[in-house]
Amino acid sequence: MQLETIKITLENHIAHIALNRADKSNAMNETMWHDIRRAFDWVDAEPEARVAVLSGEGKNFCAGIDLMLMMGIKQMISDDCEARSREKLRRLILDMQDCLSSLERCRKPVLAAIHGACIGGGIDMVSAADMRYASEDAYFSVKELDIGMVADVGTLQRLPRLVGEGRARELAFTCRNVSGQEAERINLVNRCFADRETMMSEVMAMAASIAKKSPVSVRGTKEVLNYSRDHSVAEGLTFVAGWNAAMLMSADIQEAIMASMQKREAQFHN
Repeated sequence: MQLETIKITLENHIAHIALNRADKSNAMNETMWHDIRRAFDWVDAEPEARVAVLSGEGKNFCAGIDLMLMMGIKQMISDDCEARSREKLRRLILDMQDCLSSLERCRKPVLAAIHGACIGGGIDMVSAADMRYASEDAYFSVKELDIGMVADVGTLQRLPRLVGEGRARELAFTCRNVSGQEAERINLVNRCFADRETMMSEVMAMAASIAKKSPVSVRGTKEVLNYSRDHSVAEGLTFVAGWNAAMLMSADIQEAIMASMQKREAQFHN
């Protein structure tokens, strides 16, 4: 799959999704927003892709929303009727939310590998990933208040679940930079690595480990985790009971058991 602002490779069941506007620090212009959704919808639908790694080309992971796009929004929603103009703006915001929710909606695990700047919309994006990893040179900033707006595409909804209410509010109100090491301490990222090369090597190794597991079980685990996060424990237990009543008796269980007994690596269909 070829996209204008994103580079995609697929090898050994790992889809590598690389933001590819390096000269702009991967600032998210209108094309990139839609390319992100196209990329993760493709990962979701492509049987050969069992796990995805998200990274950024160049010096920075993502500088957030392209300010040229911000300055052009007034023209995009222009209408003689104020109500219709506001309706267009609401639909635009909902569409941008959906572009980033594609990471969460994708049935395959998404591992974000973050170096350099991860600002504003970059945090909106990685907070929708399943796991986040950083290099020591990474820094994070919820930047929206510094440009006079309320973050509206995921950070204020997802970040508190990752770092807790108090820390999320501090980061949103102060817009301060958080280093890769601090990001690990506050659970914004799973781990912080010494440098970008080490991070990419380790993240690719984790992705390879996931890719060797039963694809149908991995996809089911993500579905159950996402559902359980947004519901009570009792509702989550009922959901997983229904899921396994439908999905438990798969060929993958037989293969996994036989492989364990025969002390070999299991081989699963996509």
